[in-house]
Amino acid sequence: MAGATIPEAPSVSSSTTNVTQTVQDLDLSEKQIGESESNHSNESKDEVRSIQGWRWLAVCISVYSTCLLYGLDTTIAANIQSNVVETYGAVEKLAWLGTGFSLGSIAIIMFVGKAFGIFNLRTLYLTCLIMFEAGSALCGGAPNMDALIVGRIWAGMGGAGIYLGALNTVAIFTTKAERSIYIGLIALFWGLGCILGPIIGGAFADSAATWRWAFYINLVICGLFAPTYYFMPSHDPQPTKSFSDKLRDLDWVGTILNAVVYVTFVLALTFGGATWRWGAGGTIGLFVAFGVSLIAFSVQQTFSIFTTPENRIFPVDLLRKPVMILLYVVTACSATGLSLSIYYIPVYFQFAHGENGMTSAVRLLPFIVLFVLFVMLNSIIMPRTGWYLPWFIFSGIFITIGASLMYALVDSHTSNSAIYGYSVLLAMGAGSACQAAYSIATAKVEAHRTSDAVGFINSAQIGSITIALAISGTIFQNIAYQNIADATAGLGFSPADIEAAIAGAKSVIFSDTTAEVRAAVVEGIVNAIRDVYVMSIAAGALGTVGAFLLPRERLYMEMTAGG
Repeated sequence: MAGATIPEAPSVSSSTTNVTQTVQDLDLSEKQIGESESNHSNESKDEVRSIQGWRWLAVCISVYSTCLLYGLDTTIAANIQSNVVETYGAVEKLAWLGTGFSLGSIAIIMFVGKAFGIFNLRTLYLTCLIMFEAGSALCGGAPNMDALIVGRIWAGMGGAGIYLGALNTVAIFTTKAERSIYIGLIALFWGLGCILGPIIGGAFADSAATWRWAFYINLVICGLFAPTYYFMPSHDPQPTKSFSDKLRDLDWVGTILNAVVYVTFVLALTFGGATWRWGAGGTIGLFVAFGVSLIAFSVQQTFSIFTTPENRIFPVDLLRKPVMILLYVVTACSATGLSLSIYYIPVYFQFAHGENGMTSAVRLLPFIVLFVLFVMLNSIIMPRTGWYLPWFIFSGIFITIGASLMYALVDSHTSNSAIYGYSVLLAMGAGSACQAAYSIATAKVEAHRTSDAVGFINSAQIGSITIALAISGTIFQNIAYQNIADATAGLGFSPADIEAAIAGAKSVIFSDTTAEVRAAVVEGIVNAIRDVYVMSIAAGALGTVGAFLLPRERLYMEMTAGG
């Protein structure tokens, strides 16, 4: 659960210098445990947190409440889609409710992560929180679908900042001995928010409050914890630089190109097959724009065009380390397994068992319990034992098994207990590796590259969620449309009727047909949901292969976040 932060990219020293500096600083913990454990233990005993008592409690409440909000809004739209369609129509734009938020996050996340290494922590943190709440307010009061989409993207941008602010706050103001627990709690609250999102969203959508309160609730929660935000600590990483100099240090060109890469990719998948045919000029043009912008971003970052190696937003030099590439891959795979499960398990119960949004979301509870349990087990056990390879192998295997069962054995008549059992396997796999790479990546770089390492892994996590939701939405929409069209062939239903049925909105397909036709339509939708899990199977398999390629080593590590 998710984690979030951003990169910088200074030069890489030689391995001899790296080891020497590690021994001197005891900041970077990549050493064999037998050589370093006693030194680190003595240093940890002498280290004291700078903030204590009730003020530290207030800081923790503010940090974890904002992480909960970010996680909540990541998935809050999963169970309100049919209600939104009933309000606005515009079924063809429905996918933006889910992808818009994560798109806003990934488009800005590397930029904001770099900014946290330049600007005052407290000021930037609270600015991002205001952005997030403003986006939530716009979503709640949106007069049309376009305004709702803009609000989702804006909230995602602010949400990325508050998550990064939480990671930086914990990294800066905790001791090495306690850091892994506090970072683990960030993952816990973000993950808890992600999984409670569909439940809370469904509850509001089914109540007199309407789906709008799924977004307004963020304002209420923020207001409840607002007094604690006053105690957020201040930290200026570059106190001698003027504000204008800090602005000049930011990689504006890289930021724009990075945003264009993700926006064009998501637009191509959102419009392709739904609004435009796959072979239409608009679809092809978007894919071409995606390819050109990706090449431009890669070249600009590699050669530091209009920026410097220290200030570019993506740490290109980390790609020279095979272990970092593998950590990127396995993190993306676990995040894919997590996001698809959270979104499509409630959708299955709504269509297959005819449950409302609240009840279908409650079906995620077994997934919630096991996911949270394995996130915490990993956060506590792995830094203490030093072994990380088994966690990733376990993750890949269990995601593959759980997704394979969801694909092969699920139909519209599958029992609740069977779905619970399959989802538990997915939860165990996703939870065991969701946050693991952060501590390993920071142990693989010099101390001053911590924010780069965290940003690198964070782009894998948030980026894969965005990509997974975009691709899965396209798969689901197109396959479900074709299945329903086949089931209702010759009955005179329009494309709008079919799209409304897919969205779960009130549709004449469910009200003006025989029981046999309705059953065939439901089975067609369930089959489309089932096909989505092919992505999870692929992610689990790729994650397993990547895990076996990781070094067989034991690291003395500490969970650290960028700052």
